[in-house]
Amino acid sequence: MIENSMFEEEPDVVDLAKEPCLHPLEPDEVEYEPRSSRLLVRGLGEHEMDDDEEDYESSAKLLGMSFMNRSSSLQNNMSAYRQNPNGSCSVPSTRTLVVCTVVFVIAFSLIIVIYLLPKCTFTKEGCHKKNHTMELIYPLATNGKLFPWAKIRLPPDVVPLHYDLVLQPNLTTLKFTGSVKIVVSILHVTQKIVLHSSGLNITKATITSAQGQQAKPVEFLEYPLHDQIALMAPEALLAGQNYTVNMEYSSNLSDTYYGFYKISYKDENSKQRWFAATQFEPLAARSAFPCFDEPALKATFLIKIRRDEKLSTLSNMPKKATTPVTNGIVQDEFFVSLKMSTYLLAFVVADLKNISRETNGTLVSVYAIPQHLNQVGYALDTAVKLLEFYQKYFFMKYPLEKLDLVAIPDFQSGAMENWGLITFRETTLLFDNNTSSARDKKLITAVIAHELAHQWFGNLVTMEWWNDLWLNEGFATFMEYFAMEEVFPELRSDEDFLTLIFKAMMKDALNSSHPVSSSVQSSEQIEEMFDALSYIKGASLLLMLKHYLTKDVFQAGIEVYLHNHSYGTAQSDDLWDSMNEITNGTLDVKKMMKTWIVHKGFPLVTVVRKGKIISVQQEKFLYRVEPENWTSDASYLWHIPLTYITNRCNFTHCTNAYLLDQKSAVIELPEEVEWIKFNVDMNGYYIVHYAEDWKTLIDLLKKNHTALSPKDRANLINNIFNLARLGRESLEKAFELIDYLNKENSTAPLTQALFQLSFIYSLLDKKGEQELAARVMHRIEHLLGDKMDQQHWTDDGTLSERELRSTLLAFACTHDIRKCRTTAARMFETWMKSNGTVSLPSDVMKAIFAVGAKSDDGWEFLLKMYFSSVSEAEKSKMIEALASTEDARKLIWLMQNSLEGEIIRSQELSHIISTVSQSLPGYLLAWDFVKENWEKLTRKFHLGSYTIQNIITWSASQFATKAHLLEVKSFFESKSEESSQLHCVKEAIDTIQLNIQWMERNLAKLQELL
Repeated sequence: MIENSMFEEEPDVVDLAKEPCLHPLEPDEVEYEPRSSRLLVRGLGEHEMDDDEEDYESSAKLLGMSFMNRSSSLQNNMSAYRQNPNGSCSVPSTRTLVVCTVVFVIAFSLIIVIYLLPKCTFTKEGCHKKNHTMELIYPLATNGKLFPWAKIRLPPDVVPLHYDLVLQPNLTTLKFTGSVKIVVSILHVTQKIVLHSSGLNITKATITSAQGQQAKPVEFLEYPLHDQIALMAPEALLAGQNYTVNMEYSSNLSDTYYGFYKISYKDENSKQRWFAATQFEPLAARSAFPCFDEPALKATFLIKIRRDEKLSTLSNMPKKATTPVTNGIVQDEFFVSLKMSTYLLAFVVADLKNISRETNGTLVSVYAIPQHLNQVGYALDTAVKLLEFYQKYFFMKYPLEKLDLVAIPDFQSGAMENWGLITFRETTLLFDNNTSSARDKKLITAVIAHELAHQWFGNLVTMEWWNDLWLNEGFATFMEYFAMEEVFPELRSDEDFLTLIFKAMMKDALNSSHPVSSSVQSSEQIEEMFDALSYIKGASLLLMLKHYLTKDVFQAGIEVYLHNHSYGTAQSDDLWDSMNEITNGTLDVKKMMKTWIVHKGFPLVTVVRKGKIISVQQEKFLYRVEPENWTSDASYLWHIPLTYITNRCNFTHCTNAYLLDQKSAVIELPEEVEWIKFNVDMNGYYIVHYAEDWKTLIDLLKKNHTALSPKDRANLINNIFNLARLGRESLEKAFELIDYLNKENSTAPLTQALFQLSFIYSLLDKKGEQELAARVMHRIEHLLGDKMDQQHWTDDGTLSERELRSTLLAFACTHDIRKCRTTAARMFETWMKSNGTVSLPSDVMKAIFAVGAKSDDGWEFLLKMYFSSVSEAEKSKMIEALASTEDARKLIWLMQNSLEGEIIRSQELSHIISTVSQSLPGYLLAWDFVKENWEKLTRKFHLGSYTIQNIITWSASQFATKAHLLEVKSFFESKSEESSQLHCVKEAIDTIQLNIQWMERNLAKLQELL
């Protein structure tokens, strides 16, 4: 799965998009002295212990006390002890003495129970004794009986082998019915089968032995907190035997973006139509059918779907047969699938059209609603080329006979890699020759490359549990950019990847970061693993390893990994073991890479040059609120594959390598050099501090900036501004380094410089330092104004030139630099007078729309065109322009209507909030909107999802005052514990604290500097 917001642009800037325990499958444990209420109330589930009052009340009821009347009773009884007028106490009544004696006996008994019981370690999974034996406190099922399983993970007694699934969705009533037969294998004798089910009304459940005896009804219990049901067999289920579980059920098509959900859209005649599709990753297959919904529990699937004969259906496998059922209803049966995880199952019921092409025995098809069929050609060409490339690179044929790519009209993620049936948001699959920009083409190519890579990394070989999600997403992201470089070099995708790495490192430098491989159990924790660290940091580490091992060794290791684990699951160590098979003892890849996978954050390498001697030292790079930001943490030690070039030979083939596996080391060069640059092309995941050598590199950029590659120049800009933020370098030196920019023509360094300066401008602007913010903008104009003037309002040039044009003109128009708004306003006026019939250059369309939306008439016209446009690329630019207005009422209207999802799709809400948050009035409105609609947001998008992460980050991370810091903390603390413990919430709070610190440290310096 790829998250669409990873590719969303930040305004004016190009942008695509707990320590782990030794046993990642075990929950984190907390030492806890058992409380009497938890020991007495053996049937209580976790959901009944959320509030202390509920906890104590339950205990009190069991003790024969009335909790709610306790305080008033005590108050009344106090009257028995009031003093007499002479100052002596009256004698208490007999009733009072009896009550007090009973209370004392009960309290004393509880204390003895607590004292005598051995201390244990409580987790969500029960009570762990010190000798590690476990006494589980079983929860209550919905019918009041004890549920026979207390863990979040399913028991190991039973595994699925095969599913027969029959579904009948009704796109009129928006409900569906289903039946499932699951063949299971019993590994250990048991009398229960525990599996997942969420929101399903199960009406019948039976079990049949392998001998084919008559199906026997079974009692089933439900425990919604863990989305689990337990089928209680009438007799023991024997180890080594297979049984068939049969269930019938019904449910509503979901109104969220999870499970089997409904979508409405307008057809060519503006008539409302319905569409049903699935999104199961990570935990939603259980809401479409009862199943063993864990990635390691793979099985085969036979799918049958009953549908209106006017519609069509798709699933993972090719269609085997279509048979009539009743009048107007037919049943499509699909071939039995390969062995796969439940989250990869998919089906679509809709009115769709397609185009197809065969390659190497696989039929590749791209599907869309009929009015979008003319926009699928580019996607088909791209998918065929990438499929052919991956098969050659992996030396492994794609194992299915067909590969479908489907554009879904309303879809939360960017795309989902369901095996053989990849689903996409329309903007990531449809390309319109008239309105899609160079950046749109790059986005579509990248998402297709990502999802096709998943057909091997994720589908063929799946991570064993969600703690190693990076094996799926990090690999798919790495292969996405590698494949684009190999197949579509003209797209210059490596520069986009560089930008993403910079942003991932900003997140990873916070104390709220987490290791790439982290222990996860709850649904919120699992959802939160879908973040920039799993995707981008994971991919960055693979890029670093590829360059260190060499591309041939790395490729051979991948082949071993895929061959050894096909149709199975893997952990991180399995990948390193595969690489070690190839290195054959020359390098311990596992030892090296574990230092990156199990540690959060990344290293800062300080370089000191004295003649031929280069001293290097590593420490942890960490933004801290304390004054001593750079205090080294001795427990962090990375094995860093350093790379460097010098003036003696500064080409890629001259790159030198050194493995820094100690705190410090000395490198001796063969001769003295004028300059040295580490981390060549930013292929390593670390930041470099050059100490006294910064001046040498600043002079080099001024005299001959092309001595370094564009990526190296971008790397230097990023490193020095990050060191300034850390307090290790002066802001003055950072500004001095970018003084060369008026000679810069490459996208990567210009984009990075704009990003860093925009960050400073935004902080000042929102802190009320408008005069100083204007001076920052004046500095940007001084550096880049001439370059902005040189841009043409056309779609001419190479893709890289066109992308740079989009970036510079969008920035200039947003900040009213030079004559950008005048030109854009004139072009918008011409377009509006033609009622939208005049063609606008696609690369500058966003800048033109944003300027047009500043007037009331322009905003209203743009909204009207948004509703009538059939180009998703054009609509995406329109919605961003509409959200860039400074009219508060319009901004609130946009956010509210996107949340409701009737006239503006809810999939756009994250994009709208991120855009609104950039303006001075908008960021306060966005935060207020999130606060007021928190419950609705988390129902629609799920707590911990990437959309919620994105919304929190944009709406809450813009502040730079202590008052706002307190407000954000207080708001999330007032919500559920799950909300306040989200990584993204902690990240937002960390960011606000750093913003405050930055302002305190740099405000006076900026006054002098600018």
